[in-house]
Amino acid sequence: MTSKAGDSRKGVAKWCLVTALLASWAGSCQAAPLLCAWDLLGKGGEVHTLAQDYATAMAREGVHFQVRTFTDERVVAEDFRAGQCAAAILTGFRARPFNQVTGSLDSLGSAVVVRDGQVDLAASYEVLRKLIQVFASPQAASLMTEGQHEVGGILPVGAAYPMLRERFEITPRSLAGKRVAAFDHDRVQAMLIQKMGAQAISSDVTNVGAKFNNGLVDLIHMPAITFKPFELAKGMGTKGGVLRMPVMIPTLQLVFNRSQVPASLGAVSRLYWAGLHEGAMKSIQRAEAQVPARLWFDLPPEHVQPYVDVLREGRIAGANAGLYSWRTLNLMKKARCQASPAMAECSVPTESP
Repeated sequence: MTSKAGDSRKGVAKWCLVTALLASWAGSCQAAPLLCAWDLLGKGGEVHTLAQDYATAMAREGVHFQVRTFTDERVVAEDFRAGQCAAAILTGFRARPFNQVTGSLDSLGSAVVVRDGQVDLAASYEVLRKLIQVFASPQAASLMTEGQHEVGGILPVGAAYPMLRERFEITPRSLAGKRVAAFDHDRVQAMLIQKMGAQAISSDVTNVGAKFNNGLVDLIHMPAITFKPFELAKGMGTKGGVLRMPVMIPTLQLVFNRSQVPASLGAVSRLYWAGLHEGAMKSIQRAEAQVPARLWFDLPPEHVQPYVDVLREGRIAGANAGLYSWRTLNLMKKARCQASPAMAECSVPTESP
């Protein structure tokens, strides 16, 4: 009996050892969490490089991402929503359903600072930088989570300028009858375009350049980084141009599925992305410098404030419709008014819930 009992104990011990080894082997063979990135240029673009560098940096934190890059942002958003991607890099427009607070950074005119009848671009970019810095701080960690999703980083893409096939002075009335591209996934754009009497033409980033160049729309709003890849000079020809009056400053955002990454990753990730801000600004400046000087033009000073007022009305309407976060709009107004206290909006209580 003693010998049999000993053999039984040895058998159990062997079984436990084999089970433990198999469990360890299975754990080590699990697929790495997938980081899905959107880049207009695919693996040849700067966002792909950003994703690769980020994955390398996070590997030092014990998280080993596998990077997969797509040229269609819609696919990235849908795969992330379906749980196929542990993390996604996409625009603030597409990130908004996963976190309305950070997604509302990409709101109409919310970063635009006006001083002495002209847009102060440097101050406008500083407004966005301050908000990104605030959102990267530990104090804002609770705002970075919404349901099962968490924002792990934000970077500016560059001011979105009106780009026209034929120049005209853009005023609240001059857009009547014009065909203006409106992104399918940003309802506020279409709301404002229609309010101004223009025709909102359903578009997305995969076809907006072709629609502009082929004359299917009269006007698009895009950052300078799209000028060369989309060959937008073709659509502008000799009559078109780029109005130096941004409608917003879009962002690129990293979003996690919290169930697929360590809980500690968010804070580390946000600090990493905050450290990339200066490099992102240099890329934006290079892209804007590549737009030929002959294509740039400005609004007359007397038309700047009415333009800004229309953008403000649009974002307030967006917030009233539940599409923008009042908290974000309020924070951005405070940053604008710190930059330029003399702006008319700073003396009235707007953009508060």
